[in-house]
Amino acid sequence: MNIGDGTRAVRAGLPDPVKYEPTLPGPVFAAHYHLPGEPTGPYTYGRDENPTWTHLERAISELEAPGEPVETVVFASGMAAISAVAFSQLRAGDAMVLPDDGYQALPLLRERLEAYGVTVRTAPTAADAQLRVLEGARLLWIETPSNPGLDVCDIRRLVKEAHAAGALVAVDNTLATPLGQRPLELGADFSVASDTKGMTGHGDILLGHVTSGNPELAAGVRRWRKVVGAIPGPMEAWLAHRSLATLQLRVDRQCAGALILARALEARADVDGLRYPGLPGDPSYRIASQQMRRFGSVVSFVLPDREWAERFLDGLRLVDDATSFGGVRSTAERRGRWGGDAVPEGFIRFSVGAEDPEDLVADVLRALDEAAS
Repeated sequence: MNIGDGTRAVRAGLPDPVKYEPTLPGPVFAAHYHLPGEPTGPYTYGRDENPTWTHLERAISELEAPGEPVETVVFASGMAAISAVAFSQLRAGDAMVLPDDGYQALPLLRERLEAYGVTVRTAPTAADAQLRVLEGARLLWIETPSNPGLDVCDIRRLVKEAHAAGALVAVDNTLATPLGQRPLELGADFSVASDTKGMTGHGDILLGHVTSGNPELAAGVRRWRKVVGAIPGPMEAWLAHRSLATLQLRVDRQCAGALILARALEARADVDGLRYPGLPGDPSYRIASQQMRRFGSVVSFVLPDREWAERFLDGLRLVDDATSFGGVRSTAERRGRWGGDAVPEGFIRFSVGAEDPEDLVADVLRALDEAAS
């Protein structure tokens, strides 16, 4: 049956109805299971499998690739998911290509990979620049839109070139979520996300996932989870599944609000370097429009200097000064405070929540006025 994103999000991963049982069974807390005889069933030990994970993994698979036979593996965090792809697929002597403008923790991954004898090359996301350093690589890692700069690369083109060169392709889809972009439908081998962000959307769960349409690749990722024990707790998995029911409602509200905010910021003389992939004048708009169905909740821009940016953040009343993004409560931060990102001192990463857009815009414009005075 052909259904919409909202219907799919509400129904994804639910078991067949059983009289007198809940629609979504509660979390299963178990280190071990009854196991007489030979261990031929799905649940043997808590580090291997859990029924609560199973429901969540099926739900995410339905969102990542509706109607397709894909497998999802859930993890304790986004970095656990990212690491699982890299370390399950790469060996000493292999090469991997990373974006040099991606998630801030990627240099930590690079450090570990190089310590194990993997060559790591980097290039920017924009203009498909990673293709220039692709030769001989085993794995190409794409992050689009990039975090925090919001550049976009052409997934179809990079996948085609990578596969022709014998490389696998993983796409970090955290910012877009499966409702904004489906990397597997664009040809990628892995779709990866930190579900701490938009997928669960309430800022109270650490979780990540990897989805693949290749059973052998998925088995390698699942085996890596078992070996390192990077497993989610059943309560976190259950909360995540519950949160998926409102994914379409949250994402649509956040994307609409992000576009309204971006348009309001276009008129500000004190705002420079405004980026939002859904803004028609954005450098990424053309490519984003070809591969994204929703453009995400994050808007980035640059204020004149560090002090200006701090005054702006201090003046916000409806926005939390916090890291991370994708939650129902708007957050903003001066990204340069962490170091590591190649951004100006006044660079602001702003994650639009589910507040009324007119209230949010009014708060932002007032804080900008006060910061400028």
